[in-house]
Amino acid sequence: MSFEAWIGRESRATDRLDEALAARWLATFDLPAPSPAIMPQGIHFALCTPEAATAMLGRDGHPARDDTEDSFFPPIDLPRRMWASSAIEFRAPLAIGATILRTSRIVSIDEKKGSTGKLGFVDVAHETHADGQLAVVETQTLVYRDAADADAPLSPPEPGEERFAKSAWDTHTALTPSTPLLFRYSALTFNTHRIHYDAPYARGEERYRGLVVHGPLMASLLLQLAARELGENRVRQFTFRAMSPAIAGDLLHLAMRKSEDGYELGTFAMDGRQILKANARL
Repeated sequence: MSFEAWIGRESRATDRLDEALAARWLATFDLPAPSPAIMPQGIHFALCTPEAATAMLGRDGHPARDDTEDSFFPPIDLPRRMWASSAIEFRAPLAIGATILRTSRIVSIDEKKGSTGKLGFVDVAHETHADGQLAVVETQTLVYRDAADADAPLSPPEPGEERFAKSAWDTHTALTPSTPLLFRYSALTFNTHRIHYDAPYARGEERYRGLVVHGPLMASLLLQLAARELGENRVRQFTFRAMSPAIAGDLLHLAMRKSEDGYELGTFAMDGRQILKANARL
């Protein structure tokens, strides 16, 4: 099936960064109220969230896709979906009370053959305006994959004996993502993907070892690490790419170090397996 008709397809959504949403975001990450009322970077992930009716959700919890003009995403015949990467440019801070307009556009659709089978890639460009000013530009890459074999090994494997090398990084912190943290983040972003809250589904259908930590949740934690070290809202460009799944209840290391053209950041399992790779420029 050709997906040419989806290239250039657009969707527009409106929202408001009100005090209630701001308070829920800050509470989720145990952050204090900002003064002045400028939100931490990453809050845009919780704005203009999906609004598909419950009856329109697919088996995995994502909005179902079909070949009608109402379907923003193409009906790629691959059941598993994940957020593979994002390239973000922060143009202006987001203030509490701002009126939000987001325009999303399908940039490209590509199908490839990988080591794990057939893959489908969709690039989506988002432009987020706050009170009429362009605030965030993001290109998000989604990847669609074949169904997991019923007897496939659970992913990722249990942590090995090696340990993450903190000494190789300028700044480091550690935390254990809890089930309530995943639940709150899913609620903030209106994310109904079952791998984040339905453990039997995550294990039985998608063959994960447990509940999967959201990629943008980890990206938000890395942005907060950068803010603590460099100052709030100082990151201009931020890219991140998923390398491996993170599982709720497993220790997670967050690290940052200076690089030639900015800062290198990452999240790692306790044995050093890289989970998320990121770069930032001020």
